[in-house]
Amino acid sequence: MAVEQPPAHAGEQTQIHNIGYRNYDGPRLGRAYARRSLFSQSLRGAYGLGRSAKSKVLPMILFAVMCVPAAIMVAVAVTTKANELPVEYTRYAILLQAVISLYLAAQAPQTVSRDLRFKTVPLYFSRPIEHSDYVRAKFAAMASALFILTAAPLLVLYVGALLAKLDFADQTKGFGQGLVSVALLSLLFSGIALVVSAVTPRRGFGIAAVIAVLTISYGAVSTVQAIAHEQGSTDALAWLGLFSPITLIDGVQSAFLGATSAFPGGEGPSSGTGAVYVIVVLALIAGCYGALLRRYRKVGL
Repeated sequence: MAVEQPPAHAGEQTQIHNIGYRNYDGPRLGRAYARRSLFSQSLRGAYGLGRSAKSKVLPMILFAVMCVPAAIMVAVAVTTKANELPVEYTRYAILLQAVISLYLAAQAPQTVSRDLRFKTVPLYFSRPIEHSDYVRAKFAAMASALFILTAAPLLVLYVGALLAKLDFADQTKGFGQGLVSVALLSLLFSGIALVVSAVTPRRGFGIAAVIAVLTISYGAVSTVQAIAHEQGSTDALAWLGLFSPITLIDGVQSAFLGATSAFPGGEGPSSGTGAVYVIVVLALIAGCYGALLRRYRKVGL
């Protein structure tokens, strides 16, 4: 007959294992460091840095496409000893708007859609970072990446103009006006592209939507403006320009930065109408930021 063993005491059953966990006693870097890190990582990612070689191909090609025409213009100006550059600083980004749209279509969804697709957004907010920190970092990174893309060829033009011994004061003024123009363009276009991209976690849909918003709106507005110009409705041209991001930037720079307008007939908005353009641009930038903030407050719960 089996003898029943007496139950072991509770103290004999309990064991404590030291597996080496220790409390963190280093510096707490806080929200500012997290925001800077997110900005840096997003900016590098916009050019494929820190990612696979395949991710670097398209942004670097588009960067080269933006700069090569400027280098050719500089070479022509130096060789022919021209008295001015073939194109104004403020006109360059307008002429290469297709490249800018393609860059945004490729990189804006990558900036925001991956976090949505892999549902990593709530992980960011489990740390000492707020929704506004995330949105500001992403917005600033995309705008900075686009500013680099659009300002680099202007720098090539400026350096080339100085090498061609063109008037220093005129070239410096034009270069400054061009930088103001592309800075405003970068903020507006980045905001629109990020809002469109944040609507869907699918990158393919984001790419198509960004291209559609930026190109179709410009094509539609340009067509209607051309029809209005042919019919003699010149007063309507400026107001029609309010309905496309490209024509908005064109109107602001032609009204306040001395740029030649791309509107039919070369007649941009007056200073009074240009003030409306500025208000609309700033309202759109603020509206894009607010829309992004509401979107990430919803998905970051």
